[in-house]
Amino acid sequence: MSGYVLQVERLAAGYGDVQVLWDVGLEVKAGEIVCLVGSNGAGKTTTLRCLSGLVPASSGRVMFEGQPLTDCSPVQLVERGIAHVPEGRRLFSGLSVYDNLLLGAYRRRDGHAAIARDIERVYALFPRLAERRRQDATTLSGGEQQMCAVARGLMASPKLLMIDELSLGLAPKVVGELVDALRIVNGEGTSLLIVEQDVATALDLADRGYVMDQGRTVAQGAADQLRNDPAIRAAYLGI
Repeated sequence: MSGYVLQVERLAAGYGDVQVLWDVGLEVKAGEIVCLVGSNGAGKTTTLRCLSGLVPASSGRVMFEGQPLTDCSPVQLVERGIAHVPEGRRLFSGLSVYDNLLLGAYRRRDGHAAIARDIERVYALFPRLAERRRQDATTLSGGEQQMCAVARGLMASPKLLMIDELSLGLAPKVVGELVDALRIVNGEGTSLLIVEQDVATALDLADRGYVMDQGRTVAQGAADQLRNDPAIRAAYLGI
């Protein structure tokens, strides 16, 4: 791994008059998996929404591949190589699995053949999506919907894939399948930033992690280091 895909310094943001983020700092190196963990209300989701342009930053600096992301729209961020899989999946009702996947590629300009190859790639990662390609995506099981949401994000051909609450409400077997697929994706060169409330799952997947509390990043380190930190074990792992 060399260089940084993402660098965030002293990021602050909120909704109207309500400030949610005060001092968020994190980095993702090329080819790295980084997790962002913390309790409900810590600011994890708002951080991802800010990084994908859905919530404006009030201060701080965000750099992507060494270039500032100042005033970039969500569409421009997708074109730069950032894809966001939101909490709750947000699949399009009335559209098939296949059509939801195609919408993930709507800003690509590398031609139909490349998009068709990536469709087959995500079907290979998630065979159940291939079996249900003509089914309304919102009628899938919860686990299959999450697979579809992740696959739709991958269809943007991102350099950085951000996933909000990967395992929420899913059976352990399904979470294992998603984690295995993401390890393959990462091995092929895509960097990952994972927001996850299940700290054990996050630290098993990630190379490094950041802990958020009350809108700030309060701890960071290698996944093993965080897993063995007594304070983090007591606060988040129930040990």
